[in-house]
Amino acid sequence: MVRFLLALGFWVATAAWADPAALVADLRAGGYVLYLRHASTDFSQNDAAMKDYEDCASQRNLTDKGRGEARLIGQHVARLQIPIGAVLASPFCRTMETARLAFGKAQAMREVRGGPSQPADPTRYEGLKKILSTPVPKGENLVVSSHGNPFYALAGPPYLAEGEIAVVRPEGTGFKVVGRIRLDDWSALR
Repeated sequence: MVRFLLALGFWVATAAWADPAALVADLRAGGYVLYLRHASTDFSQNDAAMKDYEDCASQRNLTDKGRGEARLIGQHVARLQIPIGAVLASPFCRTMETARLAFGKAQAMREVRGGPSQPADPTRYEGLKKILSTPVPKGENLVVSSHGNPFYALAGPPYLAEGEIAVVRPEGTGFKVVGRIRLDDWSALR
């Protein structure tokens, strides 16, 4: 059963957090994966002519608004003293830039995008599933900066908005989405 906290605009699993203060306390303790869909992009661009991941000119990139959003996420995470360990990112320019602007670092990893297999390959997201399922040490949280489609393929609806974070609890053989934080939610968290 999921409870919607409409006043703040984000939802959390009832058993995990009854209030936003508990969410922040648990994130401060660590042990979660913060799956971040890249910040706002320019939808007039696309990836069709891309030659490789470093070819940013042929990709859909962050807008100035998106760059500001990424910086703001990082500022809120620092303000709330949420400990961040490794930051893994899809090798696309928009996900790498989002991670670097928000957290100051990014390790490119194809598995968080859903590859290197072909889109129709049923094992395409196995690497990401393993990352989301592997326990994270207490005292830190793992960040995955990626795209909406891979997360949706594994976790189902609702689809993450640009700049939205899904809070994931790794459970060893699987994972559970225990909350989502939208861009507008950060200022209400204490």
